[in-house]
Amino acid sequence: MKEKVAEKSIIEPHWLEWSRHRFAAIPSGYRDWLLDEGSLTRRVMLACADRQFRVRLLHQGWLRPLYSEGRVLRLRRGGMTLIREVELVCDQTPWVFARTVIPATSLKGSARRLKRLGEKPLGAVLFSHSKLRRGITQVARLSPRHPLYDAATVHVAAKPNELWGRRTLFYLSGRPILVNEIFLPDIPQVGGR
Repeated sequence: MKEKVAEKSIIEPHWLEWSRHRFAAIPSGYRDWLLDEGSLTRRVMLACADRQFRVRLLHQGWLRPLYSEGRVLRLRRGGMTLIREVELVCDQTPWVFARTVIPATSLKGSARRLKRLGEKPLGAVLFSHSKLRRGITQVARLSPRHPLYDAATVHVAAKPNELWGRRTLFYLSGRPILVNEIFLPDIPQVGGR
């Protein structure tokens, strides 16, 4: 399945920076989630407060990034990256699918521990790091023809017509890390803070 994602990379959503997106097209229940600049993991944990929250590791290993991921990270085409795919789960229901793409050159110094996260939240590590800087954030609508849609809905029983997601380029000690966050149908549509 993972190679299938890499092969289908030509069919990708149209990612736009926040400032260039027509917000009227985004369903209002997702807008607040997409625009939040804090730790999404922390926010999901707060929204799931009286229930059981966990990070479910789906995959972690060395793969080729999607074409647009490689472009954002300014990687040579065909290069391998550490890709980690997880779900943020509340009471056994996935609310967010997250795909982190880390170039090998970014796994130096204190960032080496990102290779061993397992089911620990990435947000807890990133947002506690004193040398974290946020780069661009892009938003996109994903349809069933996109490989990220397929990966995100593996554990979703009723597949929606579309999903909304964002991806943020972070710099940890000056080295890039790309975090894709795809919001699944069961995430609370109002509130969550």
